[in-house]
Amino acid sequence: MELEVRHLRALCAIADTGSLHRAARQLGVAQPSLSTQLRRIEQELGGALFSRGRTGCRPTPLGRFVLSRARPVVAEMRSLVAEAHAAAAAAAAGGPRLRVGSTASRALAGWLRRLRAQAQEPTLRMDVSADALLRMLAQGQLDVAFVHEVEGSPLLVPDGLRVRVLVEREPQFVLLPAGHPACAKDVVDLSDLARDRWMVDPTVDGEWDAVHRMFRSGGLDPLVLQGDYHTAAALVANGEAVTVCQPSCLPQPGMAVRRLHGDPLRVRLLLAARNETELDGVRPALEAAYWEAAREAPAYREWLESVATPAAPA
Repeated sequence: MELEVRHLRALCAIADTGSLHRAARQLGVAQPSLSTQLRRIEQELGGALFSRGRTGCRPTPLGRFVLSRARPVVAEMRSLVAEAHAAAAAAAAGGPRLRVGSTASRALAGWLRRLRAQAQEPTLRMDVSADALLRMLAQGQLDVAFVHEVEGSPLLVPDGLRVRVLVEREPQFVLLPAGHPACAKDVVDLSDLARDRWMVDPTVDGEWDAVHRMFRSGGLDPLVLQGDYHTAAALVANGEAVTVCQPSCLPQPGMAVRRLHGDPLRVRLLLAARNETELDGVRPALEAAYWEAAREAPAYREWLESVATPAAPA
């Protein structure tokens, strides 16, 4: 048996839903068929990927390792399909589309909505690597790129690009299990989380190094796991880890968003293009979308009010 993208998609669905029954319904297949497929995948990989119990399916250590590799592949395939559909639609319409690249952000939906309202029909390329998006922009594969630069780890900006700063210093917050003792505080000390397992995505440019610098500066040495942030969120919801999150992150069932005391981890938000015209055409929509998302997030809104930042519009 050779693993295919559909097999990886099935594993992600099981992990996301926590249940073979719900995953089968999401995938549109019969549960017995999905169970048989999972057994074959586990035989191929040499071990159990999920532990089954009355509370559902939870990834085993091997399962978490496989999921950390499977999720980027599944996301890339979804991106490929979406871009192919967009390219086909653009060709049928007889005109080019605005090609947008971005790292993850809750501002994206509002930005794209505003661009469409301006009669621009964008395509979207997501990537965890800001440097990769900037290279694509420089090579003419994108028209604009919205990226995050982790403080202390400057991005490699190719020659010829025009860059504008959207937010000079955005604090990064922490995502905790809802039952964590530190949730009793609105602002969490890093020492409160020293005995927790952390999960960090090492493919996000600069983040792995920045998190370890943060711990060293605090004299701490917690266990840090490698994995994508979809897996990290699932572990947080199950009470097995904590992770870094953007301040605009909204609380989800089983999870809580909290500030870190002193804001020890920060990023700079940048918008890049090959010329000033492209920048001027999309920046106002992005700024409006970003601050809309910021105001919707309770923890970030409180932080903005506490620091009275002049960058945040009322």
